[in-house]
Amino acid sequence: MAPSTERSTPAPHQGRGELRAAEGHHPQPGTAPAPARRTPVPPGASTPPLLLLAHGSRDPRHAATVEALADAVRALAPHLPVTTAYLDHCAPRIAQVAPRLTGAIAVPLLLNRAFHAKHDIPAALRAAGSPIPVADVLGPSPLLLAALDRRLAETGLDVADPAVRARTGVVLAAAGSSDPAANATTRAVAAEWRRTRGWAAVTTAYASATTPTVPDALAELRAVPAVRTTAVAPYLLAPGLLPDRIATAATAAATDHLAPVLGAAPELARLLLTRHAEAAAATDATAARTA
Repeated sequence: MAPSTERSTPAPHQGRGELRAAEGHHPQPGTAPAPARRTPVPPGASTPPLLLLAHGSRDPRHAATVEALADAVRALAPHLPVTTAYLDHCAPRIAQVAPRLTGAIAVPLLLNRAFHAKHDIPAALRAAGSPIPVADVLGPSPLLLAALDRRLAETGLDVADPAVRARTGVVLAAAGSSDPAANATTRAVAAEWRRTRGWAAVTTAYASATTPTVPDALAELRAVPAVRTTAVAPYLLAPGLLPDRIATAATAAATDHLAPVLGAAPELARLLLTRHAEAAAATDATAARTA
């Protein structure tokens, strides 16, 4: 039987919740700090505009985070045109933006290739009559692991100390999907995060659609002999209903550290530029083959 999650401990250490477009670089464990990298596009260069596609939410924090992330991309690549559009709830919608962006590359603000990536975004672009290519989703990527490290560090957890990592169990808390492949990808991210960082344990939990829940995952971690400290790291991009559900469950289950969502982390801005560049190169290669 898993140990009880009821503990007479203080509230979890939580990371700050501000939405900032630019942040200092948090070093990888065991490395020296490095400045944020700029990837400017030379004036006049033929670079496809970037259309950032987000799901949208009734929660105003969602759009605020998306716009902060777009600003972070603009700061890294000041000559790259960046536009945002949403599938639902927020404006502008994809149909209002995509048709007028000739030659653009759409980059989905999604972590996994689940339903939104496979069906909703292609359907929205078809309905808008837009032929623009769509880049790959953001995950998995080492830059996402670095952003997760950053958010945990903001809770006061010394992620740069190998001894701290070796006694810390982490819950990677995702939205959850009805697509088994998407959930398998999240589990693979958790396994890679443990392998590359040396955490005592990393397990997954989900806010919807599947199990385990955050309390169940924390109970699993507390049964691991090496775990002395627990942390919950939301594998989510922006605040909203599901991140709030994760935070409530983590606090009720008395985790020691509760990280904020990934938000406008500098690593995410760099990753968006990477996906944009990959898709642009693939588009150029396809055009060259068919010329």
